[in-house]
Amino acid sequence: MHTLERLRAGKLAGITRLDLSCGLTEFPVEIFDLADSLEVLNLTGNALSRLPEDLYRLKHLRVLFCSENRFTELPASIGQCLQLQIVGFKANQIRDVPAQALPPLLRWLILTDNCIEALPDALGACSALQKLMLAGNRLQQLPESLAACEQLELVRIAANRLTELPDWLLKLPALAWLAYAGNPLAVSPAETPIRQIPWEHLQVQQQLGEGASGVIQQALWQRQENQSTPVAIKLYKGSITSDGSPLNEMSACIAAGIHPQLIEVQGQIAEHPQAQVGLVMQLIAPSFSNLAGPPSLESCTRDIYASGTRFSLNIALRLACGIASVAEHLHAGGICHGDLYGHNILWDEDGDCLLGDFGAASFYPTANTAQAQALERVEVRAFGILLGELLARCDPAPAEWLLDLKSRCTHPDVLARPSFAQVHGELRACDTVQCIHP
Repeated sequence: MHTLERLRAGKLAGITRLDLSCGLTEFPVEIFDLADSLEVLNLTGNALSRLPEDLYRLKHLRVLFCSENRFTELPASIGQCLQLQIVGFKANQIRDVPAQALPPLLRWLILTDNCIEALPDALGACSALQKLMLAGNRLQQLPESLAACEQLELVRIAANRLTELPDWLLKLPALAWLAYAGNPLAVSPAETPIRQIPWEHLQVQQQLGEGASGVIQQALWQRQENQSTPVAIKLYKGSITSDGSPLNEMSACIAAGIHPQLIEVQGQIAEHPQAQVGLVMQLIAPSFSNLAGPPSLESCTRDIYASGTRFSLNIALRLACGIASVAEHLHAGGICHGDLYGHNILWDEDGDCLLGDFGAASFYPTANTAQAQALERVEVRAFGILLGELLARCDPAPAEWLLDLKSRCTHPDVLARPSFAQVHGELRACDTVQCIHP
């Protein structure tokens, strides 16, 4: 994090990224001294309510973050920044989004957790748009003009006031990651019986991780007087995340049931002293690690794999078969995972894998309707992208049928893609997979 003092003293000359979080109520004019180099401006966590009209003077600006401020309107001045591609105004009090506020090269728009009731039709003219994050607003509909955004791949519209998913949305040729839970249109999961585990039976140990939706800790579960089991517990936060409601994530984890490629839910935490909600889950062996890292500002919608990552063809096939199997299981139960990505997959060197992070999960009726087919095949595209990432890192080079499967999974005609049952069946039919993934 940079300081205002260093900025004003001219000690940040030539930097390409500036991070300022120091209670700002006005935009520091000294930022313009960085106009010849500045590409990323992060003003998250201040008390700003406006930006200067001549923001375009930051001629190299590509990324602007102004989350957790006091904006009530998306500033029109950002629309004049000709190189601006990523705009983030999460957790403000924004009600209005003027058409003039949309920069021409917009790729990634984050307006999560605001008060927006409508979006301008001009959003559909943002032909480069790939990620649209609108969870936690008051939207009753989306502009139909978005049907023209053929590069749009990730849409987050959870926790709004939408009463239907428009047909054009599910026909978008590139859409692969969709979250829409917490709207009046959403289907609630059937009540799933689950063991209640009193908090006093859990001995909390070290923290394992923390995300937007909650904190994960290791614990000992005292099941009987002389019997304890190492487990992981996740305590959920109540705030809206970029994907939607953490409580919906918990419901999806429970409803997902049991599958070899899922982290087993052992029970739901009861009688927490602060009334927090949470789950007790299987503790993952330390041999498992994340398959990839999340997308960067540059990659936008594509995961980042460690440099030099390679898979044997057998391991790549085993990973693909495992994920196809669990996706088939989820969709048979009317669950869209919504975030089927390498960074949400744990794997080990034998090719065993687990699909986690249900923060973007949504429910839909299991009847074989055109909408249900489309929702599944939107996620099939996400699988196809993942399959392509595995095959691109394969030794030896993959067979032609695998490349063809990847192409069919990412076909621009949504309903022309195979179902997960078909994908899983084709992968299992491979002799190699049958040997390693019975």
